[in-house]
Amino acid sequence: MLYEARLHSARFGGPRPVTPAKHLAIVACMDSRIDVFDLFGLAIGDAHVIRNAGGLITDDALRSLVLSQRVLGTRDVILVHHTDCGLQKISEDALQAELQAETGARPPYEFGAFDDVDAAVRRAVKRVRSHEFLPQRDHVRGFVYEVETGILREVR
Repeated sequence: MLYEARLHSARFGGPRPVTPAKHLAIVACMDSRIDVFDLFGLAIGDAHVIRNAGGLITDDALRSLVLSQRVLGTRDVILVHHTDCGLQKISEDALQAELQAETGARPPYEFGAFDDVDAAVRRAVKRVRSHEFLPQRDHVRGFVYEVETGILREVR
């Protein structure tokens, strides 16, 4: 791992501005099959990328988006969910019950399990567009990346 970091520093293109060049913030699932930069043809420095399980619009994702827009100059938001997501394969109630049985407590958060990926994207877009602390809410788009084919499709 350290060797790979040395290789990176040898290819380092120099410092870049803190404001993303494309004024873009992307919230995407943490799934290792998704190369967010390649998917959108972006280079380092073009966009903020916020990742979590499911690409959900959690309070922390909203916090990051508010900072991205208000402090670091982004204007557009892209949300990326995907097919074959682990959150489609779990039961929220069953996982919560399992954790409570094992530890004696339920987590103070939900995992965000969902059945319909398109509906989850629409809910995420709606949550971003309704967040009062985001000054730029008109340019929010949601997508589903199909891990089986490599196709990225917009959800309307």
